[in-house]
Amino acid sequence: MLRLDGVPVQERFDFWWEAVAQSVVSVDVSSDQAADFWAEMRTLDLGVAQLSRVRCVSFDARRSPSRIRRSDPGHYQLSLTLRGRSGIQQEGREAGLAPTDITLYDTSRTFHAWTVAEGAGSRAAGGSRPSVSDGLILQFPREVLPLSASAAERLLAVRLSGKDGIGALLSGLLHQLIAQPGRRSPSDALRLSTVILDLVAALLAHELDTDASGSLSNPHGVLLMRIQAFIERGLGETDLSPSDIAAAHHISVRHLHKLFQPEGVTVGGWIRLRRLERCRRDLADPLMDDLPVRTIASRWGFTSDSHFNRAFRTAYGASPAAYRRHLREPRDTADASGEGPVPVDSRHADL
Repeated sequence: MLRLDGVPVQERFDFWWEAVAQSVVSVDVSSDQAADFWAEMRTLDLGVAQLSRVRCVSFDARRSPSRIRRSDPGHYQLSLTLRGRSGIQQEGREAGLAPTDITLYDTSRTFHAWTVAEGAGSRAAGGSRPSVSDGLILQFPREVLPLSASAAERLLAVRLSGKDGIGALLSGLLHQLIAQPGRRSPSDALRLSTVILDLVAALLAHELDTDASGSLSNPHGVLLMRIQAFIERGLGETDLSPSDIAAAHHISVRHLHKLFQPEGVTVGGWIRLRRLERCRRDLADPLMDDLPVRTIASRWGFTSDSHFNRAFRTAYGASPAAYRRHLREPRDTADASGEGPVPVDSRHADL
């Protein structure tokens, strides 16, 4: 828990935003209450993802090109407003958010975000603290979202409902996790992050598939999501090929490759990326420690040990065995293999 109660009043504003830059994202900020600033943040590490609950007085924040150049974590951030009002502008869109509303934005792109505390301008009951906004921020590397980048980008800075359907399931899970953090093993955290990211992808896919305005719906985008879901179900099949995928969706192989061009990856590259991510999840799970690396690779469609080892090292910066071993060691123990620590937020290299 990060609180400002023990920080001198004149230092609180700068102290807080420096801490936010370290744990969430670096922004330029202004606030009418900078001289009497109050905020608190509770953060839950879910391995692949991080969930934070932030209570804060009103502020106005901008992520500028210079901030991005200096520090770019390459994350999506999903915001759920619990109390007060907030908003975000990104990619020419603007979302005004009330309690239960959800929105997605990208830390690698400029944005303008703001919050207005409930009852702003007056003190909370008892007069000890100003009124604050309250919200959850889920952040995760873009590449771990099981949804195409082009599909997700069409929903940046769009208001999504957290009141019903998939949005309500996601909101309820996030709220319950942060309200009752408890102690979880790394494997539990990994499984939770997998469930959460699948719900995020389902929410975005649902919105793209059912939007009636025409501004977001895109037949090619919907087809691409269906194809990616088909690939996800068939990752363990060694003979999964572009021709089979195209035939299953009644399109030509040429059209299939064209659908993937905006993703900056070939069909085969997407299959390898998703297989590698499945292998990484299994290697991180202590319940699968009895399974040899070769078995895990085989169950997700890799038929060559040397090919799998090279691809995994390229994607995650360490061999599969070293990656698994590192996760079982105490944080301050050096990797005996000499390969060094495995990055927590490894970025996928081009495959």
